Amino acid sequence: MNTISDALVVGAGPCGSFTAMQLAKLGKSVKVFEEHNQIGIPTHCAGHLSIKGLKQLGLYPLPPSIVQNSFKGANFYSPNGSKFTVHLNHPVTCTVDRAKFDNYLAEKARNAGANYQLSSHVEALTLKNGVTEGLILRNEQTQEHNHSRIVVDAEGILSRLTRQAGLLAPQRIVKGVEAEVENLSDTESDCVDVYLGNSYAPGFYAWLIPKKDGKAKVGLAAKTGNPKELLEKLIRKQPAASRKLRSVKILSSTFHSITLGGPATHPYSDGFLAVGDAASQVKPTTGGGVIMGLTCAQVAAKVASEALDNNDLSSQFLKKYGDLCRKLLGFDMKIMLGMRSTLDSMSDQKLNHAIALCTKLGLDKTLQNIEDIDFQGKTLVHALQSPRVIVAATYFLYTYFSANL
Repeated sequence: MNTISDALVVGAGPCGSFTAMQLAKLGKSVKVFEEHNQIGIPTHCAGHLSIKGLKQLGLYPLPPSIVQNSFKGANFYSPNGSKFTVHLNHPVTCTVDRAKFDNYLAEKARNAGANYQLSSHVEALTLKNGVTEGLILRNEQTQEHNHSRIVVDAEGILSRLTRQAGLLAPQRIVKGVEAEVENLSDTESDCVDVYLGNSYAPGFYAWLIPKKDGKAKVGLAAKTGNPKELLEKLIRKQPAASRKLRSVKILSSTFHSITLGGPATHPYSDGFLAVGDAASQVKPTTGGGVIMGLTCAQVAAKVASEALDNNDLSSQFLKKYGDLCRKLLGFDMKIMLGMRSTLDSMSDQKLNHAIALCTKLGLDKTLQNIEDIDFQGKTLVHALQSPRVIVAATYFLYTYFSANL
């Protein structure tokens, strides 16, 4: 069967549905292919999102049934269990039910005119002289060809289509695990926990995100080691985490990978755009990719619409997408890549010292007015007006250079 659309979107996650919604609102015919039979399942992240970011995208407030909790504080634990706490003036983040959130965005896209096809395995791009002209779907023993003027790849970090389109695969991958647990002890319902240390999460960190129903999301990602075994070690042995998690019951768990290498420099080719994790539009510091991905998806839809209107789907025209994303995110991503490199260079002993220094300097008072946790480069520049932050930044820089000289 042959079908023709202005745009075909691969993946019904947040970035795919948001791109589809924007394109449909701009009057374009859009079809979204999702390989699973349900949108949002399996889940691929904790759904810990910034409220400011959602507001800027026109997605806040969310329906109450989607929001599982909101937070105005964070506890940062060193490997030896020492704690540095930041209490903010009002909630700046929330955690969402990812399956409900994904379905919410898909419904918005449907209402705008996008069509969805579930249980659809996209096998490959249709190429002619290197130009993307559609998709090949495989259904049991049959192939289905769908033709379009442009393809948007939002299938995630393990995308095969980006490689087929000649784009670089996401770099600097860490492997993650997340579990939903119950029977926690001594948790603060309005604070998330971050656990640092190479003994428990080498190359990244672990987290605990409470929900209003008394359950919590607990997870970690690591550059090396088995994530499941590391999570078990965190629950049993991390001085601070074990006090809260020693009696938990694990209700479910999922595994996923996270790219920390910064956004792809060329997330486009002839007739093809990549958004979200497929284009590595993820914060290198925290691994959060929803807000960054949605921000870039908005840009992708605008550029794709312009390309369709001008009947120019060449990489030369679509380069505008990469340029706009770089202008929008470039400074902050460079700063976050530097912060990630600094954290990666620190031994557990140095992390112990760093947490103690932050507490001693009283950085919690300086940071209590933070509102933007997505564009962290700009947030850091603003924070550097404080002498306390300058002292802390100097320590981190000294640690980085001493470890890399």
